[in-house]
Amino acid sequence: MEFLGDSVLELAVARTLYERFPEFTEGQMAKLRSHVVSRASCAEVARELDLGARFRHEGKGIAGDDLEMLAENRNVLAAVLEAALAALFLEHGFEPIEEAVVRAFEPRIQFALTHQVDHKTELQETLARLGRSVTYVLVNEVGPPHDRTFTSAAMIDGENAGEGTGRSKKDAEQEAARHALEFLENAASGD
Repeated sequence: MEFLGDSVLELAVARTLYERFPEFTEGQMAKLRSHVVSRASCAEVARELDLGARFRHEGKGIAGDDLEMLAENRNVLAAVLEAALAALFLEHGFEPIEEAVVRAFEPRIQFALTHQVDHKTELQETLARLGRSVTYVLVNEVGPPHDRTFTSAAMIDGENAGEGTGRSKKDAEQEAARHALEFLENAASGD
């Protein structure tokens, strides 16, 4: 159910972005969509819909402390939301629920449009869903101490998935993460 709900959410957001922002490139829309449908966003919407309380109410057979911990867990809340979206889709179809789904995620769309997205967090969340991880390796640093340029690589399961350059190690890692997200997007689409 979680898998299906994630697909329903991605389609609703992708269609909205495609219709609202025809001037955006595929990469820009993919980046926005990725942020909007992230685990963090799903958990936030789940909290707004008070799904934790509903989970507590329906959590028969789970010990009290465990139930409380699960009802507050970001990944559990996100999974419950995605499963709920799947159930709504199976019961009503896509068209009747699409507007409500987009409305629930509208604040995340606006946030992604107006704030710089943290590529490192986005990459980490994307990989966590796939059961994979990333590490950052400093590849190069050049220049005098007061004017250095750093190059970092985002290593996914030991493979260099993207490199980035910046005036600080943090900036270089952000750029490497952005390239790694594009690498993953291209790999998923077969490019």
